[in-house]
Amino acid sequence: MKAMTPDDVEIIEQSRPYDGYCKIEHFLVKHRLFAGGWSDVVSRELLERGHAVAVLLYDPDLDKLVMIEQFRIGVMAALSSPRVPDDISPWEIECVAGMIDETDSGPEDVVRREAVEEADCTVSEIYPIQHYFASPGCSAESVYLYCGRTHASNAGGIHGLADENEDIRVFTASPEEAFDWLDQGKITNSMTLIALYWLRVNHQMLRDKWLGSGS
Repeated sequence: MKAMTPDDVEIIEQSRPYDGYCKIEHFLVKHRLFAGGWSDVVSRELLERGHAVAVLLYDPDLDKLVMIEQFRIGVMAALSSPRVPDDISPWEIECVAGMIDETDSGPEDVVRREAVEEADCTVSEIYPIQHYFASPGCSAESVYLYCGRTHASNAGGIHGLADENEDIRVFTASPEEAFDWLDQGKITNSMTLIALYWLRVNHQMLRDKWLGSGS
């Protein structure tokens, strides 16, 4: 079967009914069907806020992860739904992350900047994990996901940019502790889930790469 491409979509109308930090786009489109021919004109709404970068900070010398915890309004709002377990905290354990802005030459710039801003950590080496779409049914946002080599010996404390009202707790954990959180359902955001599941499979490979095969 022929792979579909953007040429198989016709944008009939596009507008922006809301233009805040998060933008709302409205589309009228039609697209080719798998069975042949074209769909009817369909209406789709889209959340647009740019593209994100996340990095799982790892110290192979100490075999420690540097993680962060911060308040997330999306989780708080979701807790009003009976479909969301009420034992979930709106403070999320996460990887360091941030948005790509116009001054960045690429995602790896964001890795290094956000590691300093959110965790007061420097990143010496970067290993790519995945590039994926966060919620393609209603958002154009994609995520560049990495593992970053850092020093965890002095990691900890409260960090973040005051002018962005960030209040970020930084702490260290062993990979085994983090893998237990996965099994216990304590990690509930996609970038951290993907990064930790990746590390679970690639832990020894990464240590060998960054320390040498004698690790």
